Amino acid sequence: MTGEKSSMQEEIPAKYRELTDKVKKYNEAYEAGEPLVTDYEYDMLMLQIKKMEKDTPSLVNMSSPTQTVGAPVKREAGVTVTHNIPMLSIQDVFDKSEVTAWADDVRAMHPDAKFCVEHKIDGLSMTLRYENGILSLAETRGDGFIGEDVTLNARVIPDVMDSLPGIAGYLEIRGEVYMKHEDFDRVNRMQEIAGKKTFANPRNCAAGTLRQLDPEMTRERGLSFFVFNVQEGANEFTRSHHCGLLRLDEAGVKTVPRVLCNTNEEIIRAIDEIGEMRGNLPYDIDGAVVKIDQTAYRADFPTGSKYSAGHIAYKYPPEEKETIIRDVEISIGMTGRVNPTAVFDPIRLCGTTVSRATLHNQDFINTLHIGIGDTVIVYKSGEIIPKIRCSVPEKRPEGVTDFRLPDTCPVCGGPIIQIQGMADKKCINPNCPAQLERHLIHFVGRNAMDIKGFGQENVLTLVREGLLHDIGDIYTLKEHRDVMLAKKLIGLEKSTDKLLEAIEKSKQNEPWRLLAGLAIDNVGNVSARTIMNTFGSFEKLMHATRDELLAVPDVGGIMADSILEFFGAEENRILIARLGEAGLQLESDSGEQSSELAGRTYAVTGDVTHFKNRNELVAYIEQRGGKCAGSVSKKTYALINNDPTSQSSKNKKARSLGIPIITEDEFLKSLQAPQSTEQTDETE
Repeated sequence: MTGEKSSMQEEIPAKYRELTDKVKKYNEAYEAGEPLVTDYEYDMLMLQIKKMEKDTPSLVNMSSPTQTVGAPVKREAGVTVTHNIPMLSIQDVFDKSEVTAWADDVRAMHPDAKFCVEHKIDGLSMTLRYENGILSLAETRGDGFIGEDVTLNARVIPDVMDSLPGIAGYLEIRGEVYMKHEDFDRVNRMQEIAGKKTFANPRNCAAGTLRQLDPEMTRERGLSFFVFNVQEGANEFTRSHHCGLLRLDEAGVKTVPRVLCNTNEEIIRAIDEIGEMRGNLPYDIDGAVVKIDQTAYRADFPTGSKYSAGHIAYKYPPEEKETIIRDVEISIGMTGRVNPTAVFDPIRLCGTTVSRATLHNQDFINTLHIGIGDTVIVYKSGEIIPKIRCSVPEKRPEGVTDFRLPDTCPVCGGPIIQIQGMADKKCINPNCPAQLERHLIHFVGRNAMDIKGFGQENVLTLVREGLLHDIGDIYTLKEHRDVMLAKKLIGLEKSTDKLLEAIEKSKQNEPWRLLAGLAIDNVGNVSARTIMNTFGSFEKLMHATRDELLAVPDVGGIMADSILEFFGAEENRILIARLGEAGLQLESDSGEQSSELAGRTYAVTGDVTHFKNRNELVAYIEQRGGKCAGSVSKKTYALINNDPTSQSSKNKKARSLGIPIITEDEFLKSLQAPQSTEQTDETE
């Protein structure tokens, strides 16, 4: 029993470390304007961390995500400033009962307490300091204690007043800088025209714009500002939160929309009304903030070093909206797979306008009963990807029926057939132009041959100029250098030669990359590694029997049949021979390899912490004689997942088969001592 308890104590820090590392990574991406997860997913992760810290208080330290506010200030971006009053966060809750329980606690101490319920604007916080009615400083939140001086940029925001006539003494107010939908759409159109990367959502655009060193850029993009709190000032501003904001309204300051409430019923009604209107607002909100109106009472309700006292924020569940499907577009993938995409009336979700979502296959369409003209509910599973949750049967117009995928390819006119044992359909014309373009794009991509600088536009240009008819033609492009330069197909001489050098360099790639690049149905890069590690050469692979293929970890019946079908075609065998003649590696370099993990087959899933990505971990295992499979089976020795308690499909499969689920740390500790030391050197 003592041993079990000790093991559990060791397990908790590892899990905690994994979760906090994730949050820190997501924070960095968020600050860089490239969020990796939705706000909801981030919030759920933080809830796990908070629960672990509550159960084990010793986990809490100054670097814990629950104890830090915002992000470190980028000191090179501008002049830093220490806040007079720390700019802390507001504690989030996700259940209305938590809001009413908090309000009850406040009334237990102060029976006359009132509450303001206001919009939680999705932007970035900024504090303004006024001296005798004149704006003297504007500062961002930064890490909550030190921010950036953004006064010059703040002055060009129309909602920020340079002067407040009739207001004497010192006044410090805090608000939210945000971007209206129309301004965000305009900026992204400008970015597209200029060939620049578009912004993920208005919040990221507003944050990046306010930190610009050029105020004219801030003026051009168009930011807005709501004041939501008086931090410091005369009694007329600080006695009552609601009255203070009303006084600012009289002075011409734009303040956050709000409702003054007395009872719990009024608070919940205000939260619900804000939630119902959020889809029609010209800006994004992600919650409703509830504040104690009598500011003197707030100090009696601290919620930790990260959060300001006397506030609580109710976060709404992930946003979803109804829209109407106007069309279904059909595209053909690199293996001939038919990809249906719904085109619907544009809607705004998570700060962006969306009008398209995948319909996957005929089974998906039939299950959800989706047809052109149907009303559907769309949501976002990530910061970018919209998905259709369901249709609304009662709103189906008369005469609308479930959409049916075509029997002929819309690109080449070739036949479309059902893939045996799968829900997908495919165009079986090997000369289909759509398949060729997508196959080539995949082949040169980082999960296959990884030819640097060979982008999608280059592929499309060379196909349309008749220089690429299959992947073998990539290695004859040097013969067409003069044509490429004369027509500037890739660009000037330097760009053209750089691409040709990258193509030449790719000939030295390991054979598994070539196998992954062939786009054989169901064979991904992980499977390709395993297969080439088993057979060692294309010669042996091309002559493998079905039983020999099935003996390979990660290869099932469908994949084995796909491989046999591919190499059974004469044109594909000729292609492999041609690539070999061009100088590509068709046989694995045996090299020196440890046998420490010989006989063990691992599956890897989830985020990694000691390696740059999962491919590096897979390579590490293979260098030590082990094998990696893309799925869990009876042959799997262990599943490596830094979240052993998750309900992912691989975790569930491992549990059902009795396969151990181990973390990355546990895997590394299981290695022999000399190898473990070597790993430490590699990962530091």
